[in-house]
Amino acid sequence: RDNIEDIVRFCKREHICMFADEVYQENVFNPARPFVSFRKVLMDMGVEAAGAECFSFHSASKGSNGECGRRAAYFECFGIHPVAKDNIYKMMSMNLSTNVDGQLFCGLMVNPPRPGDASYELYKTERDNIISSMARRADRISKAFNSMEGVSANQVDGAMYAFPRICLPTGVVKAAEKQGLAPDVFYCLELLDQTGICCIPGSGFGQADGTLHFRTTILPPEEKFDDIVQRFTEFHKRFIRSFDDAGRPIRTAKL
Repeated sequence: RDNIEDIVRFCKREHICMFADEVYQENVFNPARPFVSFRKVLMDMGVEAAGAECFSFHSASKGSNGECGRRAAYFECFGIHPVAKDNIYKMMSMNLSTNVDGQLFCGLMVNPPRPGDASYELYKTERDNIISSMARRADRISKAFNSMEGVSANQVDGAMYAFPRICLPTGVVKAAEKQGLAPDVFYCLELLDQTGICCIPGSGFGQADGTLHFRTTILPPEEKFDDIVQRFTEFHKRFIRSFDDAGRPIRTAKL
């Protein structure tokens, strides 16, 4: 929260409009690190934040409702000049509306069943089961990556992604260079080819020079997770020993 307050003060002072991506507010797995909303902090700061400009975004495709399968969202405007807001409404009105099921999901997200409603107990059970399953998968993938040689990952405390750092042997780096590929791109392409697991190379995210990463998700069904982790782990063990220091394939490696 202190960090958010500092950002609000800075943006107000420098006349910078804030875009708050708050779509993962339900996907929080560590009680010690609860979600804190820019919207709430702005409201709580009162006069001190008066004049600060912010767009707060939320989406039905995240959280427990859609899990990326439904596309609908909204944003709220705070401190935005009325003329600018009118033009935003004008631009939005020119677009086609989202599909019907997306609109329904968005409506359910902002106005879910409440205690006493006929559907509340079923809704709560299903929602809690989804979030609990995501928390278990987050913990499972974090432990798996940190058990791999040359791989380190922060604990996945929220959202639905892991972004581990990888240290690849010289031979792998040289083999990638021979193919005109960044080492993390080479790693992800080989992973896809050999296991069917698709990850996104960190070089596509502007990672720091001299570092290598990849991004993956915790969304595969829980009943398939052990198999995915096993295939990933076995691939990594083989792959990092597949090339000599000159980048030549080692024939004894089983790829």
